[in-house]
Amino acid sequence: MAKNDERNLNITINNSEKEDSEVIISIGTILKKLKKYLVIWIVVAVVFVGAAFGYSTVTTHSNKAVLTSLIGFSYDGIEKGLDPNGRSFDINTVKSPAVIESALTELGFDVKDLENIRSGIYFRSSIPKNALDRFTVYNSILEQGSSGSITAAERVLETSYFPTQYTVCFDYNGTSLSDDDAVDVFNKILERYKEYFYISYGYNTSLGNAVSAISYNDYDYTEAIDVFSNSLSTLRKYIKDLSDEDDSRFRSTVTGYTFSDLYEAINTVETIDLDKLSSYITVNNLTKDKDASLAYYEYRIKALTRQKSQLEEQLAAYEDSIKKYEKDQIIVFGNNEDTNTQSSLASEQYDKMFGEKNEIANQLAETKQQINFYKERQQALKGNTAGSKDMQERADADFVALNEKVNRLVDLVCDTSEDYYKNVTFANAYNVIVPASNTSSDKMGRIINNAKMPAIVLEVLAFVAYFAVAFIEALVCDNRKRKAAANAEKSDDDSTDEDKDNKK
Repeated sequence: MAKNDERNLNITINNSEKEDSEVIISIGTILKKLKKYLVIWIVVAVVFVGAAFGYSTVTTHSNKAVLTSLIGFSYDGIEKGLDPNGRSFDINTVKSPAVIESALTELGFDVKDLENIRSGIYFRSSIPKNALDRFTVYNSILEQGSSGSITAAERVLETSYFPTQYTVCFDYNGTSLSDDDAVDVFNKILERYKEYFYISYGYNTSLGNAVSAISYNDYDYTEAIDVFSNSLSTLRKYIKDLSDEDDSRFRSTVTGYTFSDLYEAINTVETIDLDKLSSYITVNNLTKDKDASLAYYEYRIKALTRQKSQLEEQLAAYEDSIKKYEKDQIIVFGNNEDTNTQSSLASEQYDKMFGEKNEIANQLAETKQQINFYKERQQALKGNTAGSKDMQERADADFVALNEKVNRLVDLVCDTSEDYYKNVTFANAYNVIVPASNTSSDKMGRIINNAKMPAIVLEVLAFVAYFAVAFIEALVCDNRKRKAAANAEKSDDDSTDEDKDNKK
């Protein structure tokens, strides 16, 4: 080396065939060259970062970002993939056209984008933790090859999972919505779905419409009585089902009534108001058309007689099945065979059959009562003259009062059941866990995320170029010095040889 006292870490590449091809690279020189171009590299790195962010900003604003929201379901059956009615649950009901139209209408937007909005909504689900835990345990048993591995394999095949949470995504690039409008519409759709959910699976508005849609004025007096009777029976059955389902004795904050209160109110109207009016019509033979009323009675008697025969056959079949049904047996073992005891336990299927048998028996008894009732009406109308005009006017006034009471009951049932489904049954059945947002911080976050990869790539390329330039310059510089030192050393040797020759 030119200077023996210079301490450097050198890399020597030596070719054994040609001594002149020896290359020496000093790490110290490389560091000096890196220092030389450090400022340039920093400037280039900053420019590349700015370029990456500029590109990300342009693309983020030109391509609308996909909005996301997290929704969750929590009710009996969702973990099995069922809806509240026990059928297969379809998450696509969230983007039902009725839901989207309702959201657009409420916000005052044109529904022309409805189909584009609907096609832009899609879902991603996740595996529930309990299902994942089961898979993990069974897989561990299989890997260990233990005696229970066959059972574990069967369990893996049997194990299924159904999501309870979904990430809802909304790509609105195909719509005419702005960023802020898209967020409003998306969140409103998810909000309106809650209404759609409990209407679909809870209180059905068609109940109130069906009860109040029929006008009693279109029927004769006795037929109008049957119309009101059917309406009240429908309400009573609906309220009884809700009462049996409710174990908290729910009292509506909207109406102030419990289901038991409404059930008693319906019974009161039916057993007092309706029966009183029905008796008045029957005793006084009130009719708008005697022949038509007699024909109606005859038809109802025949229809109910056929129904009675069907119910009797069903009842006999159930009684026969119950007699032949083998109940579950339980044996209590003693010290020997003589002391063993055996008893029967009614199974769930037996109890179900017995309950259905009792229900059919009740329907049969009610049908027989109706047949007798229509026969009495028929005989009374045949043997007596029709009531006077004054009696008809009184009956008309009573019908008006009865109609008002029934409509009032319908409203109370609708409001109470709606309150119950909203705040009890489906209070937590569906929730928007994380709503969609598109704030300035969200946009900046997307710009940063989109800029990360281009910035990293550009910075890596810049650093490689920076190091390569420093390395090549260090290589050239060190080898230039080496050659110069070699030439100088050769010149010194030649001069020494000449001096020796001159002395000789």
